[in-house]
Amino acid sequence: MITIALSKGRIFEETTPLLAAAGIRALEDPESSRKLILLTNREDVRLIIVRATDVPTYVQYGAADLGIAGKDVLDEHGGEGMYQPLDLKIAKCKMMVAVREGFDYEASIRQGARLKVVTKYVKAAREHFAAKGMHVDLIKLYGSMELGPLVGLADAIVDLVSTGNTLRANSLKAVEEVGDISSRLIVNQASLKLNRAQLQPILDAFASAIKK
Repeated sequence: MITIALSKGRIFEETTPLLAAAGIRALEDPESSRKLILLTNREDVRLIIVRATDVPTYVQYGAADLGIAGKDVLDEHGGEGMYQPLDLKIAKCKMMVAVREGFDYEASIRQGARLKVVTKYVKAAREHFAAKGMHVDLIKLYGSMELGPLVGLADAIVDLVSTGNTLRANSLKAVEEVGDISSRLIVNQASLKLNRAQLQPILDAFASAIKK
C-alpha cells in the first residue's frame, strides 16, 4: 500500500490534476469528509490528510511514502530522511518582510536598529536577516502575523504573501522579498529503495504533468 500525505485546501486542490495524471483519484472530498484516511480508485494507494506542517514528519518517519509540502514548511523542518525530487510549481506565493504603513524600514536598517520580527518561519527569517547583517529579535507566532506590528508586539513580520490583500486590509506593506515558495513532492528514502517499482511511475507521471 502506497500512502500519500496531503493537507487540505489549496495544496490538495492543485494536487488533484497531478494525482489524476498518475491515475489516482480520491473517493471522497477531504473538505466535506471527516475521515483522515481517504481511499482512492486504486486499491494500492491511499491518501492521509494531515496539517501542512506535519506532512514532512509523516514522510520522514515512513508513515507516508510520499507527500506534498510547501518549500516554507520543508525549510523549517530541515528535510531529514527524505528526497525532494520535484518542484511541483503549485501553491505559489512569496515569503516577504512586511511592516505597517508609515514605518520607515530602510531608515531603520541604515541606522542599525534592532528590529522585533514576528513570524512562523523562524529559520528562514533568521537566515535572511543574518545574510543582510541585521540584528533582529524573532518572536514565533502560529497565526495572525499581521496583528504584531499593529499592537506593538513587533516592527515587522515575515510571512507568506499571495495577493497582498490581507496586508492591505491591515494597513501593512511588503518591503522585502525573502524567497519564492511553491510545493514540492517529497519521498521517504527507505520507501523509494524498497518500493521503487510502485513509486517510480507516480514520480514519472507527476514530472510529465508539470512539464505540460
